[in-house]
Amino acid sequence: MASPTLPISLSEVNCLSDEKFESVFGNVIELCTDAAVEVKKRRPFQDVTALCDAFQSYLEEIGIEDKLMVLKLHPDLAGRLAAQGELTPESASEQKAAGLDVLTAEQKKAMDESNQRYKAKFGFPFIICARENKVQSIIDGLQRRYNNSKEQEITIGINEVKKICKLRILDIVKN
Repeated sequence: MASPTLPISLSEVNCLSDEKFESVFGNVIELCTDAAVEVKKRRPFQDVTALCDAFQSYLEEIGIEDKLMVLKLHPDLAGRLAAQGELTPESASEQKAAGLDVLTAEQKKAMDESNQRYKAKFGFPFIICARENKVQSIIDGLQRRYNNSKEQEITIGINEVKKICKLRILDIVKN
């Protein structure tokens, strides 16, 4: 079967082969194909909300080590991968939507320093739903959230991943 033209209908989602489902939804949680492998087992979905909820449930049900792995799979915002053009298409589009592709030298320095400091403290990159933010709110968030505990940041980070995931699903599936 050829790749479906996006967006696809919910009935098409429910009829995708397991392999095609994993291909289509394999990056709704950044580089976490395990999520698609698990969520495909929950078909058929009654509506797009149920599909989104299945991915949200996956994120809630996995253990702390798997949550940490999900967080670590995300790239730094405006980081090395972005500079080298090596982001996933989804991440590149999201970072561009937030204006992270056109930072001033001062903003780039603030992002780089804050990203390094954050990652050194927590062991994973700062995660925020870029499509719901702009440059200054991201920089402010990096600085404000640095004062949180690791447990708080794991929870906040996973909640941000849920937002990103939902928006990516809505890009794929006709509502």
